[in-house]
Amino acid sequence: MSAKQPGAILVVDDNPDILIAARLLLKQHYQLVKTTDNPFDIEDIVKAHGIEVILLDMNFNRDAISGQEGFYWLKKIISQDPSMVVLLMTAYGDIQLAVDAIKAGAADFIAKPWQNEQLLGAVAAAFAHAKDKQQLGKLTRQTQGLNQALSESSTGPAFDFLGQSAAMQQVFATIDKAAQSDANILITGESGTGKELAAHAIHRASLRAAQPMISLDMGAISESLFKSELFGHKKGAFTDAKTDKIGRFELASGGSLFLDELGNLPLTHQATLLAALQNRCITPVGGTKPVEVDIRLICATNDNLQQAVNEGRFRQDLLYRINTVEIRLPPLRERSEDIPLLVNYYLTHFAQRYKRSLDIAQQDMAALCAYHWPGNVRELAHAIERAVILSDGDMLDVSSVVGTTAQAVAPEGNTGEGICASYDTFDLEVLEQRAIRAALKHYQGNVSHAAKALGLTRGAMYRRLEKYGL
Repeated sequence: MSAKQPGAILVVDDNPDILIAARLLLKQHYQLVKTTDNPFDIEDIVKAHGIEVILLDMNFNRDAISGQEGFYWLKKIISQDPSMVVLLMTAYGDIQLAVDAIKAGAADFIAKPWQNEQLLGAVAAAFAHAKDKQQLGKLTRQTQGLNQALSESSTGPAFDFLGQSAAMQQVFATIDKAAQSDANILITGESGTGKELAAHAIHRASLRAAQPMISLDMGAISESLFKSELFGHKKGAFTDAKTDKIGRFELASGGSLFLDELGNLPLTHQATLLAALQNRCITPVGGTKPVEVDIRLICATNDNLQQAVNEGRFRQDLLYRINTVEIRLPPLRERSEDIPLLVNYYLTHFAQRYKRSLDIAQQDMAALCAYHWPGNVRELAHAIERAVILSDGDMLDVSSVVGTTAQAVAPEGNTGEGICASYDTFDLEVLEQRAIRAALKHYQGNVSHAAKALGLTRGAMYRRLEKYGL
């Protein structure tokens, strides 16, 4: 006897002799054969045993109109699981009934009593059909996932990239020039200055604007998943690789790839990234065939990469590769003339979101302009959103903005009263460390709340806690 083939099959018939005969025949050839005389049990058996093929009787009682009860259960099975393959069985060898059964979704039609070879042939064909349907479903899901990823990546950021100051006009001019080439671009600047917005502006102004822009935060992926995220993987490449996965490089081919927080990339992976950029091809994890990719690389970091090179934390050759054009985004304190524009923009945006009608008094605008904004534009946006939510009446209450944020950045020993705290140093790292300490103290150690008040993500907050040993 030949070895049993993999496969799970369910036989549904109200005749116990049919169930016994089918089971005795089929269990010689397939690993799992289940039977039932109650069609109401079908769904539970399918879920419990991973059934791939069902042999379904057309009639479950002698009083039923020929085939109608079977058609009911056929349609129910197909509606619940379109990948299921159903063979219909009946004692009525009616050709028209067979045609109607196939139109209704049956894979084949078997007349009882059957010839064993005929039944085995039909079941073998059904399992082959089941595998085809499963593969098609997998490809469809993957395509849907790809389309969703491309759609999300092409949608762009929620906010506009704004500025009217001389510093920002210089940034916009550089973007316009650099975007027309395929040169790799490095965007630098403090946290919250709008590096992702700048990346989207570059992509929209480029010749690749019609293609997707795919983003990846290098500080948010684990070292073990780095290659899989960037290059994809093949099914079975590692324990959790249950299906093939397309990496960000391949998704971005023809468009732009944006790697944020690049300074967080460990040295062990920098050589891998460099090789992919130089060769313009990648190999998925577990794969053997290289895949050519055509991307425009945009990177961003709030780290000083040249200093990182000097300290041995970043490869000099990778830095040369990624910063053909470098665009530095100025902190908000260096373009304070943009604050009214940004305040009005975010006030309009969040007022619409929360269905409010709010205006801002001139003295309150002056207060916001005088504030230091260590978290830059991101902090300003979060502050305005908070003020819109907490304000009563039809005027924006900036006390909920300036009071909280000023306290968060006050030097140790300073009460933080007034709009602008006095500083005994202008060293940004010292000020940042003080701000983080004050925010954590104010929010009683709640990292999420402190990070939001500072205009940081949780990941960025944890990196700073580690950096300063807090």
